[in-house]
Amino acid sequence: MIRLGLTGSIGMGKSTVAAMFRDRGIPVYDADAAVHALYAPGGAAVAPIEAAFPGTTGPQGVDREKLSARVLGDKAAIAQLEAIVHPLVQESRRVFFARAADRGAWLAVADIPLLFEGDGGAAFDYTVVVSAPEAVQRRRVLSRPGMSAEKFTAILTRQMPDAEKRRRADFVIDTGCSLEETAKQVDDLLETLRRMGETGQIPQRGSKENGDA
Repeated sequence: MIRLGLTGSIGMGKSTVAAMFRDRGIPVYDADAAVHALYAPGGAAVAPIEAAFPGTTGPQGVDREKLSARVLGDKAAIAQLEAIVHPLVQESRRVFFARAADRGAWLAVADIPLLFEGDGGAAFDYTVVVSAPEAVQRRRVLSRPGMSAEKFTAILTRQMPDAEKRRRADFVIDTGCSLEETAKQVDDLLETLRRMGETGQIPQRGSKENGDA
């Protein structure tokens, strides 16, 4: 089974592309949804986050607003939080891939916003980045409720530049076009991956370093 890492900066259309994979019957792991589950009441991340950042959890699990306020702009705190959450997310992803393989899937996709910022893509056979022109990205993001130019800038500082993500990825899907054109790129990528899988062009686990093609 091919393990495909899907990533892209905020506003690039990654969620739309992930939905297109799902519509085509491809199992898709949602890292954000996994984090929500870990933060929910009884979630595995609640207790260690409370221990590290007292007062940021409650009956409803992790209070995201309080946690965000606690770590925002504090690199050491962010690193501490990531050290708690990342291993838990990686384990849930491992279980997802194992179950997909058991069901006979030929391909499974992991939707991970900070893929290259995290483990560098080494956990995947191939990586694909969803990208769009900067002006399109900015228009999309600033149209979101509660978004401001300042908040957008703060988010971008935590994300690897799009040009670097494109350089590291094995494949790029450009969403600065119509949905039909984007869907065509997804279909073309699936056909390419299927051919590569049939001819055995799948790297062994760990044979790629930092996601470089």
